[in-house]
Amino acid sequence: QVQLVESGGGSVQAGGSLSLSCAASGSIFALNTMGWYRQVPGKQRELVATITSGGSPNYADSVKGRFTISRTNALNTVYLQMNSLKPEDTAVYLCSAMITTPTTPLFESTYWGQGTQVTVSS
Repeated sequence: QVQLVESGGGSVQAGGSLSLSCAASGSIFALNTMGWYRQVPGKQRELVATITSGGSPNYADSVKGRFTISRTNALNTVYLQMNSLKPEDTAVYLCSAMITTPTTPLFESTYWGQGTQVTVSS
């Protein structure tokens, strides 16, 4: 069984900063690309940022220059530093990870965290 546990988030005024972290645990053979998505009620889930196991990041245009994704492979943890937050960044942020398990080492599955609320007030 694999679990992704998120922490961080909360409420902040526009222009402020927040940080998120997400730790993967359980029966993991390989932890590949990890990332953050966000979802607003009534809207489609959207990509925020991803990072490969080698550390190569990818960002949505809407967060480039403001958000930074990083990871610590030894801790199976991914981070999201969010600066210059805007009200439109308000959403539930979900961690994702592409993982293979010892029983299926060649088959990669996507796992999701439970989500954490980020609220930015104007």
